[in-house]
Amino acid sequence: MDDILNELEARRAAARLGGGEARIQAQHARGKLTARERIELLLDEGSFEEFDMFVTHRATEFGMQRDRPAGDGVVTGWGTINGRLVYVFSQDFTVFGGSLSETHAQKICKIMDMAMRNGAPVIGINDSGGARIQEGVASLAGYAEVFQRNVLASGVIPQISLIMGPCAGGAVYSPAMTDFILMVKDTSYMFVTGPEVVRTVTNEVVTAEELGGALTHTRKSSVADAAFENDVEAISEARRLFDFLPLSNRSGVPTRPFHDDPARVEPSLDTLIPQNANTPYDMRELIQKVADEGDVYEIQAEFAKNILTGFIRLEGATVGVVANQPMHLAGCLDIDASRKAARFVRFCDAFEIPILTLVDVPGFLPGTQQEYNGIIKHGAKLLFAYAEATVPKVTVITRKAYGGAYDVMASKHLRGDVNYAWPTAEIAVMGAKGAVEILYRAERGDPEAIARRTRDYESRFANPFVAAERGFIDEVIQPRSTRRRVARAFAMLRNKKLENPWKKHDNIPL
Repeated sequence: MDDILNELEARRAAARLGGGEARIQAQHARGKLTARERIELLLDEGSFEEFDMFVTHRATEFGMQRDRPAGDGVVTGWGTINGRLVYVFSQDFTVFGGSLSETHAQKICKIMDMAMRNGAPVIGINDSGGARIQEGVASLAGYAEVFQRNVLASGVIPQISLIMGPCAGGAVYSPAMTDFILMVKDTSYMFVTGPEVVRTVTNEVVTAEELGGALTHTRKSSVADAAFENDVEAISEARRLFDFLPLSNRSGVPTRPFHDDPARVEPSLDTLIPQNANTPYDMRELIQKVADEGDVYEIQAEFAKNILTGFIRLEGATVGVVANQPMHLAGCLDIDASRKAARFVRFCDAFEIPILTLVDVPGFLPGTQQEYNGIIKHGAKLLFAYAEATVPKVTVITRKAYGGAYDVMASKHLRGDVNYAWPTAEIAVMGAKGAVEILYRAERGDPEAIARRTRDYESRFANPFVAAERGFIDEVIQPRSTRRRVARAFAMLRNKKLENPWKKHDNIPL
């Protein structure tokens, strides 16, 4: 018996070493943790239960039969994060560069299948050179098996990808179909074709970092949701994000004890809106003062800064927030902002996360580039997402809500449940100056007349009361009471039931 137990421990020790001490040291020299070190940091201490530690590849071509390390380049299993179940896989760059083989893919698919059956999220840690060339089409088939599970799991269980090294070629499409992608600056990158291929085909000279680094994907492409300084910070933030998310689309939003009075008032909000209607202010201040303990987890903070998306808690329960940001582009909706917010709204709706919308939007961004690049269709994505959503929706208009952008931002007409406005709200087809110049064209040559007409228009229409008189605004509230009113609204909506007409699936304007 002792011999058998000793052999088991010896095999386990060999498997834990992955590609060996030299390659582990090389991984550390790049500023990267190993696959197992990452799992240890991600999960609660002592909670990890590994699957398939002794699996080896089956390839025989190119001398592969002589090198069959246990685990085949990926560590898989389950554990807990703050006591909540999660499934995880972590690619091991020390074994064949983390390349994906047939059995490597099968290990990933096994835990994805288990996650679907048991209703728990999957977190994938990607650090791979791509498909294992020695296995040819079997490796490509493995990728497709993973892709199919990503699609089936979408909207059923949350999927989070941590990019902690190379992720290139077909490998990028699995993270691309997950809900959130977190990257590490300087050590991770994603691209379909690498710098050498780009240079050969297009004559562009570009580095891997410029082509697919963390800053590129968080600021330009919107592929990634956040970038962090190192593996440790990225894993810590992944744990924090996980705490906001439901385990599945049937589990309900997570709640935790809170120590912040839901009826707390914030007198400083009474002066948040500047006297000059064209002066910007930071919408983050309002979000923080509404949230329990001021705790906000922002999503895609570096992309489309004219709109804010993220999670807060109210009375201990997760709430998704979408808010125009007057500090950038005056809070206008453009293509990037529409796409960013639409995807976030659809995630919240898929997982029954209530949505708080904070509105200060002067309209859609004008210009030929916006029109040529499809602002009509991209703007419609956000409209579609809000109109389709059946979760509790509470809206607060703080200042401007003009034109079609008023409609799009979770208005009463798109089945907003509770729609509030501050006394500073301006709800109209357009700003007073533009409206007057259209309505009184004949008086354009008389500045005094135009100024008088503008003041008259502002007094009559640049306020929330016309909309409130029609029931489009449920109540005009004091800014200082926003947290209390919003918290009570969501409490009232906890048992909301609403279903859309039966359909196989919708046809959102992609």
